[in-house]
Amino acid sequence: MKVTVYNLKREQVGELDLSDEVFGTEVKEHLFYEVVKAQLASRRSGTKATKERSAVAGSTKKLYRQKGTGRARQGSIRAPHHAGGGMAHALEPKDWSYRPPRKVRIGALKSALSLFAKEGRLIVLDSLEVPEVKTKAIAATLTTLQADRKSLVVDTAGNEKLVKSLRNLENHQYLPPEGVNVYDLLRHDHLIVSRDAAKALEARCLR
Repeated sequence: MKVTVYNLKREQVGELDLSDEVFGTEVKEHLFYEVVKAQLASRRSGTKATKERSAVAGSTKKLYRQKGTGRARQGSIRAPHHAGGGMAHALEPKDWSYRPPRKVRIGALKSALSLFAKEGRLIVLDSLEVPEVKTKAIAATLTTLQADRKSLVVDTAGNEKLVKSLRNLENHQYLPPEGVNVYDLLRHDHLIVSRDAAKALEARCLR
């Protein structure tokens, strides 16, 4: 498929051939659910924990003799029913992360990229090189590109001026091509990519 290539002033400067297999494939929305669910599950810390009776402080000595006191028998001050005792069935740290098959992950990424292309929310730029680190200037550029709501900006790693200009904008995010993922794609309204980044994304999905 051919897409229009713009400059930072949204002036058409050429066209770019992109693979239909990556940017023009069938959109399989059920794959979005599988991959996003896995991404969010992997972000869970799973660090909640409570102490069982073996982990709390306290003597191991029997509190008093078994018989003859008229009181209920007691074996340890660490028992769950004592104040300061351990918890019965204590919570343990848990790893929630899991990884869907590669075909599912790549299929979901292709579907997301194709969705942006089909809905006209993919903007390919000839270059994303900015002259200086200036948040106000990059915000004005995004307005010119008609992508000032929520945009994911993708360019090859090393464009420090772009990264530093974007990082103070709450609704916009920068990612290198190797970091583009389904969750971050779906939570933005526009995808802005440089010519080189578009080819890098294409190569990542086809390898």
